[in-house]
Amino acid sequence: MSSPFSRRAHDPADPRSRRSGGGRSRSPRGRSRTPRTRPPLAPVAPVEQLWTAPEAGMPSFAELGLPGPVVGALAAHGFTEPFPIQAATLPDTLAGRDLLGRGQTGSGKTLAFGLALLSRLAGGRARPGRPRGLVLVPTRELAQQVDDALAPFARALGLSTAVIVGGLSFHRQAAAVQRGVDLVVATPGRLTDHLDQRTCDLAQVEVTVLDEADRMSDMGFLPQVKAILDRTPAGGQRLLFSATLDNEVGALVDRYLTDPVTRAVAPATAQVATMDHHVLLVEPAAKAAVVAHIAARDGRTILFARTKHGVDRLVKALRRQGVVAAALHGGKAQNARNRAIAEFKEGRTPVLVATDVAARGIHVDDVSLVVHVDPPADPKDYLHRAGRTARAGDSGTVVTLVTADERRDVERMMRLAGVRAAQTPVTAGGGELARITGARPPSGVPVAPPAAPAQQQSRRPRPGGRPSRGGRRRRPTAA
Repeated sequence: MSSPFSRRAHDPADPRSRRSGGGRSRSPRGRSRTPRTRPPLAPVAPVEQLWTAPEAGMPSFAELGLPGPVVGALAAHGFTEPFPIQAATLPDTLAGRDLLGRGQTGSGKTLAFGLALLSRLAGGRARPGRPRGLVLVPTRELAQQVDDALAPFARALGLSTAVIVGGLSFHRQAAAVQRGVDLVVATPGRLTDHLDQRTCDLAQVEVTVLDEADRMSDMGFLPQVKAILDRTPAGGQRLLFSATLDNEVGALVDRYLTDPVTRAVAPATAQVATMDHHVLLVEPAAKAAVVAHIAARDGRTILFARTKHGVDRLVKALRRQGVVAAALHGGKAQNARNRAIAEFKEGRTPVLVATDVAARGIHVDDVSLVVHVDPPADPKDYLHRAGRTARAGDSGTVVTLVTADERRDVERMMRLAGVRAAQTPVTAGGGELARITGARPPSGVPVAPPAAPAQQQSRRPRPGGRPSRGGRRRRPTAA
C-alpha cells in the first residue's frame, strides 16, 4: 500500500504528466495533415461538499492529527478549539490530499492551510535556494499577514519562513532564500522575478498553496501563477483556499490538482450570522458630512473608496475635520502601506481608508464597522470588503452609502451577494445614523498630515545578475 505522503507515480492520463508536442501530425504515408481541432471546453466549477460538525462535538487540534509542538503553540496563543474550516480540511490535508477549501472571509482559512503545510514540512531541512513549501497570495499585505500568522507555529517546529513581495529589497529576499528557507510566502510578480534571476528554485517544493485564487484571477495573475506551478514538482501536494470557488478557478483545478477533495463550511452566498448589513440612503450633497460623522465614531473603522485619488481626497478631508485617518492603496510606497496597517492595528489610527487592494489583505481584530463609501460593482468585492469585520466569530456592522441613482444597481449587486440589508434614510447628526454606526460630530480640530516615510529602494538585478548603479531605474513589481 502506498503512503499518502509518497510522490505520485507518472500517469499518462494525468494532465500534469502530459507533454505537449509541437509541429503537425504525420499520416502513415508520411504526408502531413492538419489535425482536426475541437473548441476548448470551459472549465467547470468543482462540486462542493458542505461540511457539518459531528454530533459528538468539534474535535480537538490533537484529534485532528496536528503535531504536539503545534498543538502547544496553538494553546499558548489562545486557540482552544478549531474553527469549522480547519476541522473540515485538516484530516485530508495532513494525509497529503489535494484540496479545494472555501470558507467565508474571516473563517480561519489561513491556519487551515498553514497548519497543514507546516506539519507536512516538519522534520525536513531546506537546501540553499530551494524552499520546501510555497504560499501564493495576490497582495503584499496579505503575504505579510499570512507570514505573521504562521510564524509562531513555524518556530515551534523549527522551520523558517520568508516573504517575497514587490516593493521590498530584492537582494535581501534573495539572501534569505539562499540561506535555506522552508516556507516562502510570495506574490506572483516578485516570485517570478526571483525565478527569472535564478535566485530561487522551486524543484524541492513539497506543498503549494494558492490563497485567494479567484482574486489572483481578477488581477490578471493567472499566467504567472501557472508558470510558477509548472516549476513545482508534478507530484507535490496542492491546496487551493478561497472565499469563492467559481468557474475562474476551474482551469487551475483541472490542470494542477489531482483527485482533489472539496470542502466548504457554508454556502457561497450564506450571510455571516454575526454581521449586520445596512444600506444608508443619502443625498449627494450630504454624503461628505455623513461620512465625516461616521468616521468620528469610537472604534476601528474601515472606509472603502473606489479609486486611489478618492482615498487620498477623503483622508485629507477627514483629517481637516479632526479625524485621524490613513490611506491604503496600491499607489503608496510599501513602507507607507506597512506603516498605515501597523498604526491601524495598534489603534493609533482608528480609521483606515482603502481601495480594494486591502479587501483581502487586512486581517485586523476588532474592526467593528466597514463602510462602503463608494458601493462596489461586483458582489465578490462586497463580500471581501465586508469580511474585514465580524472575523472569527466576532460581531460587526457593514454599511453601504447609496444615493438615489445608485440604488437599483446596489440592490441587484446585494442580491447576487446573497445579502439582505435594511434600507434607512440618514442625515449627518440624525438619530438613525448614530444608532446604526455610532456616528458623532467630528471635533473640527485639524489633524496634521502624517510625515512622508523615507523611500525604500527595491532594486532588482540586471539580466546579467549585477545590480543597476545608475541610469533609469526599473519599476518595481506591481504585486
